[in-house]
Amino acid sequence: MKAKVIITLKNGVLDPQGKAIEGALTSLGFSGVENVRQGKFIELDVDAANSDEAQATVEAMCEKLLSNTVIENYRVEVE
Repeated sequence: MKAKVIITLKNGVLDPQGKAIEGALTSLGFSGVENVRQGKFIELDVDAANSDEAQATVEAMCEKLLSNTVIENYRVEVE
């Protein structure tokens, strides 16, 4: 099964890369851009009997390795 993981910083956590992107977009002439936040996207093929098992497996991966749950949120989508 294919799983997609979207990882973003929690609200209130400073995002220097987002600020850099925001500044670069403004300097390129894109006006009205504010509060840019960047994140990570990870796509995995997971060997699982069903989507619930795949979901649980990938969530365990996120908790143990893929995300820093102190400062990041994650969302898992299984296809």
